[in-house]
Amino acid sequence: MAYQDHIIEMSQLIKSKHGAWDGINPEGVARMRLQNRFKTGLEIARYTADIMRADMAAYDADPANYTQSLGCWHGFIAQQKMISIKKHFGTMERRYIYLSGWMVAALRSDFGPLPDQSMHEKTSVPALIEEIYTFLKQADARELGQIFRDLDAAPAAGDKKQEEKLLDAVDNFQTHVVPIIADIDAGFGNAEATYLLAKKMIEAGACALQIENQVSDEKQCGHQDGKVTVPHEDFLAKVRACRYAFLELGVDNGIVVTRTDSLGAGLTKQIAVSHEPGDIGDQYNSFLDCEEISPADMKNGDVVLNRGGKLLRPKRLPSNLFQFRAGTGEDRCVLDSITSLQNGADLLWIETEKPHVDQIAGMMDRIRAVIPNAKLAYNNSPSFNWTLNFRQQVYDAWQKAGKDLAAYDREKLMSVDYDATALAIEADEKIRTFQADAAKRAGIFHHLITLPTYHTAALSTDNLAKEYFGSQGMLGYVLNVQRQEIRQGIACVKHQNMSGSDIGDDHKEYFAGEAALKAGGVHNTMGQFA
Repeated sequence: MAYQDHIIEMSQLIKSKHGAWDGINPEGVARMRLQNRFKTGLEIARYTADIMRADMAAYDADPANYTQSLGCWHGFIAQQKMISIKKHFGTMERRYIYLSGWMVAALRSDFGPLPDQSMHEKTSVPALIEEIYTFLKQADARELGQIFRDLDAAPAAGDKKQEEKLLDAVDNFQTHVVPIIADIDAGFGNAEATYLLAKKMIEAGACALQIENQVSDEKQCGHQDGKVTVPHEDFLAKVRACRYAFLELGVDNGIVVTRTDSLGAGLTKQIAVSHEPGDIGDQYNSFLDCEEISPADMKNGDVVLNRGGKLLRPKRLPSNLFQFRAGTGEDRCVLDSITSLQNGADLLWIETEKPHVDQIAGMMDRIRAVIPNAKLAYNNSPSFNWTLNFRQQVYDAWQKAGKDLAAYDREKLMSVDYDATALAIEADEKIRTFQADAAKRAGIFHHLITLPTYHTAALSTDNLAKEYFGSQGMLGYVLNVQRQEIRQGIACVKHQNMSGSDIGDDHKEYFAGEAALKAGGVHNTMGQFA
């Protein structure tokens, strides 16, 4: 509804109360309504799911239309990210937010910092989704509030053209609310536990849930050792649980992102149930590291498979886990991905050990031979040493091409001594274009960095502490923080405004009129940043 239509509707409602509501300003109500566009998390989930679906279709038409996100561990961080995007690019299109289970564990658990092993409270995940959207909605209210203040000033200045421009800005306002891809880890228990958590996450506003095929009680970070996968049927039950949660809540367009950790997972806790040769359970078991035995070789407690009339004994570790054959990771990733897409998944996530376009493309080519529109969400992980990886990739390419590499030591390419070399410059260019290249060649629809704001918070705090507690003193803050905020137009330099002080003043005026005691008067020191 347009701004003026809200005012008309409210005026009619107030008039119908025969004077009892005459103290209510219809324009104030219209403004408050527009500043609170989304009343529930489910409204957000439906709205953002439609955005993601449209973006997926646009990517299918042209892979240049890939999407991006940064992981955020607090609502304020997500808010500042989206305000920055809007400031620099003028649009939120194809920019999302990623919610990382790793960062929830490390930063938001009541237990304190935890490793990424699903030990944190699962309720902290939907709580963070709700928090992020609270901050994004506040960003809307803050920006619209300033437009409304400018709108009030325009008639007083006799500027009709500016007034019309501002009314158009209100009616065509682009919200800071964008899709969140939210990490549900391995489901935090059985399929029923997954369903219950999925509901909470969707009710908080999540339109996309990312779930991985590890065992819940043995879950590890995707870039750590000791990962244990589950048979496909166990995983698909949790995929269906997520879908049921979406459908129950009326988010029919909800997105399920299925992550396979099989590339780095050499273990399974279970042998899959198989009813006939070639079924999905039999395919899963075919990757097990087995030895052929005769009945006479069987020992007490042995687990034995019958395949084609042969008795096979899977390699069983002291931990009671079973081992896959070495070198089967890519084949298992391909099978996992195809099976997930054939059973209701919308997007794939293949956790790799390095950012290598050809490696990712090799697997996606095999997947797309079966499912042509298969798409990836890919973790541009801080666990990768991007500088070293890409310098080594360029080194290997140069070596293959017969270039002279006498000036380089492959094992020491991270050294600052190489920063200005031709090899390092070419590697940096490949890093710069990695997302576009991988979107075009390897089917990556969504590029995300899981933990960037964890690292930026640590880096900026280290720099401030070094300067402030050193010889620079207060200049360490002023020079490197406040002056940069002012020069670069960072919104939170006016921290009272960012925290909602001006919004509160507007409300006080609606509620109490001229008697309102407002914080934003002439003695507010934030006026120094006008």
